[in-house]
Amino acid sequence: MNDSDRLRKYYAERAPEYEQIYFRDVPERRRELADETVRLQKIARERNVLDIACGTGYWTSRMSQTARSIIAADISPEMLAEARAKEYHCPIDFVRCDLNRLPFAENSFDLITLGFWFSHQPRQSYEALFDSLIPLLTDTGLIWMIDNNPPAEGPDHESSGTDSQGNNLKKRRLDNGMEYIILKNYFVEDELRAIFSPRFHLKRLTYGDCYWSALLTIRQ
Repeated sequence: MNDSDRLRKYYAERAPEYEQIYFRDVPERRRELADETVRLQKIARERNVLDIACGTGYWTSRMSQTARSIIAADISPEMLAEARAKEYHCPIDFVRCDLNRLPFAENSFDLITLGFWFSHQPRQSYEALFDSLIPLLTDTGLIWMIDNNPPAEGPDHESSGTDSQGNNLKKRRLDNGMEYIILKNYFVEDELRAIFSPRFHLKRLTYGDCYWSALLTIRQ
């Protein structure tokens, strides 16, 4: 089983319990997520949004408070089933598709969002990801991302090694006791700037205690 298949199987199993990550009893985490929700709702206002790797629809539902329309895309039917069960406040379509083969027309979106996906993107395929996203944006379109900072302590701090391309591997245990080794990269602030700057203007990079978020525009 390759990394992509392993990750897909992991999220299929994890879908019913996934949103536990948003409701941990850790005040700093909840504060940073709440602050980012406010920022994202301002960014999404009156925009046509493509929410890639939408998962259970946590960020999708929050954007729907202000967005003009949303297409929520994910490869996992289990995740999409969780997302469809939520309430939304703007027109929304759910699309099952592979992130590497996005079936959308060029210049279709004012905003593309990737919540907690970039850490799963193999380092060797960043340029391929950017190449697939940029044509979908309008000239003034934005890309928003949020993801985890390196864990400082506790069981999440330990790595399960790296693969041949230097991608970090992590062990994850589900509520049912099943364990998976998945690709999960972490970044320091300067590394994120180095990754994004050749292709994008960084309108904002927020690097908190628990999470980072970035707002990007295309370099013309």
